[in-house]
Amino acid sequence: MATKRNLYGLDRGELEALFQEIGLQAFRGRQIMKWVYHQDITDFSAMTDLPFKTRQWLQEHCCWELPTVHERYLSKDGTVKWLIRVGQGDLVETVLIPDKGRNTLCVSSQVGCVLDCSFCSTGKQGFNGNLSAAEIVGQMAIANAHLSQTSQSVTNVVLMGMGEPLLNFDAVLAATNIMMDDHAFGLSKRRVTVSTAGVVPGIEKLQQHTDVSLAISLHAPTDELRTKLVPINKKYPIAQLLAACRDYVEYLGPARKLVIEYTLMRGVNDQIQHAKELVTVLKNLRCKVNLIPFNPFPGSGYERPQERDIYAFQTVLMQAGFVTMIRTTRGDDIDAACGQLVGMVEDRTRRQQRYRDRLAKEIPAVQIH
Repeated sequence: MATKRNLYGLDRGELEALFQEIGLQAFRGRQIMKWVYHQDITDFSAMTDLPFKTRQWLQEHCCWELPTVHERYLSKDGTVKWLIRVGQGDLVETVLIPDKGRNTLCVSSQVGCVLDCSFCSTGKQGFNGNLSAAEIVGQMAIANAHLSQTSQSVTNVVLMGMGEPLLNFDAVLAATNIMMDDHAFGLSKRRVTVSTAGVVPGIEKLQQHTDVSLAISLHAPTDELRTKLVPINKKYPIAQLLAACRDYVEYLGPARKLVIEYTLMRGVNDQIQHAKELVTVLKNLRCKVNLIPFNPFPGSGYERPQERDIYAFQTVLMQAGFVTMIRTTRGDDIDAACGQLVGMVEDRTRRQQRYRDRLAKEIPAVQIH
């Protein structure tokens, strides 16, 4: 029997095209979205404004299937982390961060990550492929189901979980379209953010398809340092990356800004000189800066910066006119903080094993899960 098509992965245009392919009007796609996303009804037989034969066809050929929750963890600060089973049994992580009526969901887009940024534990897991659009959207549906118990919903989405979103472009585009569609989740384009480590062709391609918000994982003000921290910088150095960013923010219009993500690591990139260099690099770029104190994990080789250095770094940026926030560490007691997401990856790259072998030599007593 043929596999049924999971409609959670189809945005409005794709759903309209599906109905046109079976000889019906495009507006049926909008109708079915309202049943699912507005009324939480996924049973085709209950969608009474669809023709009976159409409902029969949908039951035979299509489904609304969410990924399976393997485990859920609750932090003492209210952060929730889900381990979600995808594909052939891999586990990815999704994190919900509630904060005074704002519910931010950190969504994964890949199983592991191919980029291997030196300070991120996700990259040490290696890589085993892309998530489907349905698996990305499914993470939001799972979080909304959890929040609905208290009459809440996800208010903000950041694709900053496991993976590099712009290396899974088509699925991420479809998923963000669904998140921003008034017939689906209806989030503002300002509240859905794609975060990239610097995949320049992907940034350029975004302009052709969407006006989703964009965050850049910069983490260093010079090419020499950034290449050590973010290896993709060797292919797309800072000048090329920021040129693409300037084009994108101009495309978004004067009322919107990019977000620059900068993880501070003690003695590596957290000194006053680094801040001054960053001011120079970001000159004339319409952006705000999020400073992220490093969240430790075994064998990383990096440490969290001292508080005085964090605030001194922020002061330099703010005096130069940049809106600069220090991200509060959330969910670190359940390994849900930024840079700590690992999931469980059937690694194609063998990077995970090499990392474990190195850890075993350097820290024989550490327990690696």
